[in-house]
Parts: sequence; structure tokens; C-alpha cells
Amino acid sequence: MTQTNIKVQNSPPPIQLFVTGGTLDKQYQTTTGELMFPATHLPLMLQEANTTLAIKTTVLMQKDSLELTDADRERICQACIDTPQHTIVITHGTDTMVNTALVLNQHPKLKHKTIVLTGAMRPFMLSHSDASFNLGAALMAVQLANSGVYIVMNGRLFSANQVQKNRQLGLFTEL
Repeated sequence: MTQTNIKVQNSPPPIQLFVTGGTLDKQYQTTTGELMFPATHLPLMLQEANTTLAIKTTVLMQKDSLELTDADRERICQACIDTPQHTIVITHGTDTMVNTALVLNQHPKLKHKTIVLTGAMRPFMLSHSDASFNLGAALMAVQLANSGVYIVMNGRLFSANQVQKNRQLGLFTEL
């Protein structure tokens, strides 16, 4: 009788996905014409992507990033510290994404983790959105990048302290 040794690859630990709101999660309210946050669209986005990744999703808040306070950024930072996961993706509004990334980048307790912030220039629920593409890119980047804090937008991976939102171009660029 022959024995075959099959090497079973251990699954990596889950990726922590923190939801904070931003354009990615906004939805058009037909009766008022406003953009609002009825609920996160991340479960639907992940289902549509047919991902097999182990992902632990936690909604921290549903806010426009222009409304984020220092206390909100501290809450995001503390959640990153408290999670046992070392790979973290944060969905965030693009207007102040860099501000939050810089706060996370400065915290000594996060130096050993890989944190990727991403968002969208157009809501997921509206056509022609970049939301799914950016989320997929962020999930890939968090698995491949070294420890540190990054922003993934427009198919690019930026270090937290080397990126800006270029409003004239409508995309993120290096400093």
C-alpha cells in the first residue's frame, strides 16, 4: 500500500474589514435627492466578487469623511489596535482618507500591522462606480504589502505619507 502525503496549506487568518462610510457606501435617496447611508454595501460587494477570502467585517460608523472628528479617527485607530488581525482594510471617504491614514501611520502599536484604506469617487450603488475595483485592489494589497499604512485607489498602492487626493484630476497621486 502506498501512502501519499498531501500537504494541506493552512488558511491565512481572516482579513479585518472596517467600514466607516464614505462615498462607497452612500445611496441615492429618490424622494429627497440626497445621498445617505442606509446600510453598508460591503456584503453585497463581496458576494458579487465571489471572493473566497476569510473576511471579518465590522461597521465602525457610517459617515461622510468630511464629518469625521478626531474622536472618530481615534475610534478607528483603537479598533485597529484591538483587532487580533494583522491585515486590515478600512473603507473610508476619500476627502479625508489621507488624514486618517496619517493618524494610523503615527501610532506605534500599529507598526507591525498592514493597514489599507480605500474608498470610491462614486457610490457603489450608482453605475460606473470604482468601488468594487478599489475594494478588490485593497484586499489584494493587504495580503502582499509589508507592514505599514497604505491607501489603495485607482489601481495604485500609496504609502500613507506619500499620497494626496488630487481634486482637479479626480484621483489620488503621489506627493
